[in-house]
Amino acid sequence: MRRFNIALLAAVTLSTALSAAPAQAHDRTPPLGIADCTATACHFDVPPGTYDVTVRLGGESAASTAVTGETRRSLLPETATAAGQTVTRSFTVNVRTPEGEPTGPDGTPGLDLTLSGTAPALADIRVTPARHPHQVILIGDSTVCDQPGDPYSGWGQQLPQFLRKGVSVANYADSGESTVTYLENPLLWGTVQPLINPGDLVLVQLAHNDKTTDEATYRANLETLVAGIRDMGGRPVLVTPIVRRWFNADGTLNNDTALLVNGLGVDLPGVVRSVAAAEGVTLIDLTAQTKALVESLGVEGSKAIYLYNEKKDNTHTSVHGATVYAGLVRDALVARHLLPEDRVRVG
Repeated sequence: MRRFNIALLAAVTLSTALSAAPAQAHDRTPPLGIADCTATACHFDVPPGTYDVTVRLGGESAASTAVTGETRRSLLPETATAAGQTVTRSFTVNVRTPEGEPTGPDGTPGLDLTLSGTAPALADIRVTPARHPHQVILIGDSTVCDQPGDPYSGWGQQLPQFLRKGVSVANYADSGESTVTYLENPLLWGTVQPLINPGDLVLVQLAHNDKTTDEATYRANLETLVAGIRDMGGRPVLVTPIVRRWFNADGTLNNDTALLVNGLGVDLPGVVRSVAAAEGVTLIDLTAQTKALVESLGVEGSKAIYLYNEKKDNTHTSVHGATVYAGLVRDALVARHLLPEDRVRVG
């Protein structure tokens, strides 16, 4: 495989250091490194689990590098380096099967990373099993999930880039799911609930597909999810759904389509707010936040947030829009002190 000279030097240096080092405690295998990479991709033959990744970016020439992994998850935002400069960045990644949507294909075994950006340059990399990471589990629909292909992206797919080493995102959102179907499918709630560890944050955003769910059922389903998360020692967070881009003539989104009032007249975000208050659950009011943002951008400016230009789609977000919305979730997690501040990427 072809590599940059600096990458070869890093690989030799890393190999020498590992061969001279004593055996690691707890019988842990040596860290995986740049020998498993080309100039634009890395593959590590590891079992499902959670892994810390440390990269050194840059080299002899000016560079700009981003890192994605598994099913198009954004793990590290694009990072510029000047000629002759290198910088070190770290993140934590969840490896699972299926690697994307829980009802989707298994994907490729192991950990796959892709180097992108305007001029990607990887000087070194190290992958080790994570020890005692904070876990953020996501339960949701297509506006949250790890979307398999362009131009679609869920906000949960973009959230990892805002988090530092020590926090992993396990995105179990799945396209087309309602509170009814998520609870019924053993690949979804039946799989996710046993994975919740004490202290894990579990964010729940389900509403877009509850188009015919009556209010009593919708409320009961949210209460079931909250109780089930708490039974495992997790910390539930209810998230109201992102708005649909559906403008009134006056430039507002004050209508049932935009604000997720379903076909039975159930104000779904309103029920989420009510359950959060009644159950003492942390609430992220993403409906209110995305409404304010979309209205501020206006009819034309908001097209880039969604897939209107590509698909005439006013529900699903572009990579840009999902990134913006993931930033809102990051801000809410910080404001509510749900994650240690030194584990959140704010720049």
